[in-house]
Amino acid sequence: MSGEKIRPRKRPRKRLTDRMLSALRPRADRKPLYIMDELIGGFGVRVTGTPACRVVAFVLEARYPGGNGYPSRPTISRYPEMSLNEGRDKARDWLMALRRGADPRDLEKRARHAELRRQENSFASVAESFIRRHHASKTRTAAIIERDLRREFIERWGDRLIGDITSRDVVAVIDEVAERAPAQARNLLGHVRSLFAFAVGRGALARSPCDGLRPAAIVGTKVPRQHVLEDHELRALWHASSAVGYPYGTLYQLLMLAPVRRGEAAGAKWGEFDLKARTWAVPATRMKMATPFVVPLTDAMIELLETIPRFVGGDHLFSVDGGKSPVSGFSKSKTRLDEQVLIQLRRQAVDAGEDPERVGLTDFRVHDIRRSTRTRLSALPVPGGDVTRELLLAHAQPGLHQTYDLHTYIDEKRAALVMWQAKLRAIVEPRTVNNVVDLAARA
Repeated sequence: MSGEKIRPRKRPRKRLTDRMLSALRPRADRKPLYIMDELIGGFGVRVTGTPACRVVAFVLEARYPGGNGYPSRPTISRYPEMSLNEGRDKARDWLMALRRGADPRDLEKRARHAELRRQENSFASVAESFIRRHHASKTRTAAIIERDLRREFIERWGDRLIGDITSRDVVAVIDEVAERAPAQARNLLGHVRSLFAFAVGRGALARSPCDGLRPAAIVGTKVPRQHVLEDHELRALWHASSAVGYPYGTLYQLLMLAPVRRGEAAGAKWGEFDLKARTWAVPATRMKMATPFVVPLTDAMIELLETIPRFVGGDHLFSVDGGKSPVSGFSKSKTRLDEQVLIQLRRQAVDAGEDPERVGLTDFRVHDIRRSTRTRLSALPVPGGDVTRELLLAHAQPGLHQTYDLHTYIDEKRAALVMWQAKLRAIVEPRTVNNVVDLAARA
């Protein structure tokens, strides 16, 4: 890059063209072949190598700072990686720098270092570091946070310096999402707040643009969802899930039998189930509280599990690729489920002598199943009372219970699930008198 020092002498010049550059061949004696351009003084090409492997480089012959007055011919770039016109433009830039007394090679080196620093401090670079750190911690929400950051923030701000992101930029994104999904907007604000806190901690940022931003002021006050499914909705949901079929419909039915969260059930693997002990051990990596959780299996749950295929290539219960990975794409499956629920509701209207066209679909979300189960459990004589009911939902025990009450309540939880599933059977098939095992068998 520095170029060899040469004694000045007049060299013949030619008007360089792409056709000429493509036809140039190295000298037989292996010495460099120089051809100078007649349009720009000092600009030319150097051809080295062999006929089978030639190297054509643009050079600029000039006196550079630190050269003791001797001219040299450092390489500007290579052809055809840089076009002839681009080479001439770069030569002009170098000549202008030399007239100012600067060494263009030093300017380019500093520019490269500045660009590397810029890339290291770009939003995308810091976000990727944050995502890697989050995945390394193996938290349950790592994949969700990565998806949200990539879709809503990295695509918008990826090339920008993280220090250039302002509070106004953050609010603009959150406002846009809040119009269609307030709950998601609140989650996004939490994700990006954590990312900027990470950037401050690693020295990439002096102050987070999320400081002072409050979800209530941007998204609005959070209103707890209180929708509890009525009997006819539970009945429609069960039969709609049966119509949707495996894997998503079967997953929804499992959620109705056991009040676990969707992600906890969707990622289930056969290795977590002990059918002899009648337990399902959900690992801490899928639990909200990051602690392992044991679900007692009932007859109805085991009957449902027996309808699920076992794959040779993977261990996941609910999968569309032979068990290699768990199901995803829940929005599409929820749309199919909603369609089937509406069909079931209209059938119920016909059976009741009502106008099916006047039946509409209520604002139903999958998490409503869990809330509905917990609400119905309050009306059942569950052993252990509210302690069992809350533990069945993997909620942390309050106060000193969390420290001193280490009883697993596995028998109490199993009894509670049997009671709930008997109640659910009566709702789903009100005219049947068979035991609770038939709940899954008739689905």
